[in-house]
Amino acid sequence: MSSVTLSRWTVAYFVVALSDFMLAQLLMALGWGFPSEPLAAPATLALVHIIALGWLSLVMCGALFQFVPVITAHRLHSNSLPLPTLVCLVAGTVSLVCGFLQLMGAVPQHLPGFTVAAVLLGTGFGLVLWNLGRTLWAARPLPLPARFIVAGLASLLAVATLGITFALTFAGVFSSAFALRLLSSGLAIHVIAGLGGWLTFTAMGVSYRLLGMFMLAPEQDRSSTRRVLLLGSGALATAILGGIAAIALGAGIGLVLLLAAALALVALVHYGRDMQHLYRTRKRRVIELNSKMAALALLSLLAAIAWLGLALIRGRLTSQVPGIAYLTAFGWLSGLALAKLYKIVPFMTWLECYGPVLGKTPTPRVQDLVVEHKAIKWFVLYFAAVWLGAAALIIELTPMFRLSALLMLVATAGIAAHLLRARRLLDVAPARRLPDGAHKPGMLHSFSHDH
Repeated sequence: MSSVTLSRWTVAYFVVALSDFMLAQLLMALGWGFPSEPLAAPATLALVHIIALGWLSLVMCGALFQFVPVITAHRLHSNSLPLPTLVCLVAGTVSLVCGFLQLMGAVPQHLPGFTVAAVLLGTGFGLVLWNLGRTLWAARPLPLPARFIVAGLASLLAVATLGITFALTFAGVFSSAFALRLLSSGLAIHVIAGLGGWLTFTAMGVSYRLLGMFMLAPEQDRSSTRRVLLLGSGALATAILGGIAAIALGAGIGLVLLLAAALALVALVHYGRDMQHLYRTRKRRVIELNSKMAALALLSLLAAIAWLGLALIRGRLTSQVPGIAYLTAFGWLSGLALAKLYKIVPFMTWLECYGPVLGKTPTPRVQDLVVEHKAIKWFVLYFAAVWLGAAALIIELTPMFRLSALLMLVATAGIAAHLLRARRLLDVAPARRLPDGAHKPGMLHSFSHDH
């Protein structure tokens, strides 16, 4: 493991992402956005994009810059591009939020918020696609988990293209009949490409590798995993390409999305079985906290799927979509991200600090950088708060939802504090903290020993 190359700016991505996540939770607790305001309200749209871009996309990009080289056994194309990428993505997200605030009348109308956002986010995600795409292309033939990432990046291209189109239509740059139809009917495709493709499908691919690596489970190269890849990619292609084609032809997209949902459901069933197999075949007998909490994230995904199925059966999908999306974003994606950060941050810190002196002097283990029995309460509080929020949406009790957001904020801050302690080596015994030759890690930048 000491030979793993560290991504220089991944920790900076995590710091900014966690800050955005806690900002979003604070806004939710204060009553910003849905359910206090309508789904289509500018405040809701601003909040959604703080979560989707500022939190989930940034944490995903940071993780991919570090772990695509691990998954493919090939060096990242550029270890310097992630910094300008981060600047573009953060500035673009701020500009986009300003654009939505303009719709509320809270920001002067003459500022080109949506146009600037389209340029910056297009540049930022273009750099992500270029850097990771070049890395994956050079690493062919790709292992199975990397193929999920390819499909996720294709979805990122789709969601970014749709988002830029929406932003420029809001700004009045695009005014064709197709652009207006896409704005009015393409939101579902935008959400599916982002939440389902870029974030969920990529997370599924990464989870095959990271959960296996951290639990010492055998490499997943099962026929069921290939079915997950095929069916999931088919579902995304059907929803995105089929949906856009239907809009272009002036037809409804309901049937297309129903077919995509059926394919996705079968893919997720196989994925669930793969995850069950991975946990059962692990060689690490004692499951670490990060893997236990990843199981709760998977449970949240299962609950979201069951919720979706019940909504379809009862013909109440439209009214239940916000709750399903909430549980997917906060229970599954955010829960998995927080769980894996609890392993990734100590892992990267350990490599940076102790990698150069491994075999030369006694060093702590990765798990010595954290104290699991002190951190577990924050994870339990986080998932309990998420599930409380889901219940609040079901019974339409807004004060209870705001309380759940406040509890999530407290829990996330507690988890972030433990990540900070790991980064600063505060839970390592002072006598073992910095042996001769060890390098104390920085807060935003990782020192790559091979450069």
